[in-house]
Amino acid sequence: MASPLDDTDHQILDALVDDGRMSMRTLAETLHISRANAYARVERLRTSGVLRGFRADVDPALSGLATSAYVTLTIRQAAWRQIAERLQALPGIVHIALVGGEFDVVLLVRARDNADLRRLVLDEIQGMDGVTNTRTLLVFEEPEPSGARAASG
Repeated sequence: MASPLDDTDHQILDALVDDGRMSMRTLAETLHISRANAYARVERLRTSGVLRGFRADVDPALSGLATSAYVTLTIRQAAWRQIAERLQALPGIVHIALVGGEFDVVLLVRARDNADLRRLVLDEIQGMDGVTNTRTLLVFEEPEPSGARAASG
């Protein structure tokens, strides 16, 4: 984005994180700005890539994905791009992050049950060229964060 975000931009992002279906009229009224200003700012945030889209917040357990886990990978560094491509193609992988520290990659994985998780980790991920080690951390509970956004600017 060419220009930095101002307070109004951050307020727009906060409002849309809370309710992505909010109308422009409601957004403008909530922030005490004109509808034209709200439209222009949202469009600028969208086209610049700050606002990446509007998504439904689906409860994984209620939608049939009752088992969640964080899976850490140790990989051969030169294989990162190929591994990332293959991971992106696998169903059930919600988030992929290349990290520094004790391991190289952290995945958030959602599966129907433990058997589905086992198949994904042992058969699919551990079988990838360049993956040298995995650790699976089963999620017991996922309380909602107290704020809509972890880092509000």
